[in-house]
Amino acid sequence: MDGMAETNNDSPPSPLALALMRELAQVPAAHGVSIPRLGKRLGVSASALMREIAHLGDAVVGGQRGPGWVRLTQEDQRWMACLTEPGRQQCEVWHGV
Repeated sequence: MDGMAETNNDSPPSPLALALMRELAQVPAAHGVSIPRLGKRLGVSASALMREIAHLGDAVVGGQRGPGWVRLTQEDQRWMACLTEPGRQQCEVWHGV
């Protein structure tokens, strides 16, 4: 990594980030999970998930690129989220998953 995750590791993760990463760690990376399904599992709205994923993905938010832990793709009109390999490694740090 080029140091971008280090910047984001400085602040503690939100409870939603922890829950989201834990949930995604249970799914094979090749499959991913739809945003509506994740929202139901976590009890939050799709818009809340999309905001959190923006911070955990590689989007630039507030001038800072995210760590790239979560990848968001669109498949047949559905938004799907999955952990990247660095995301799986971070999950092990946070959860021992």
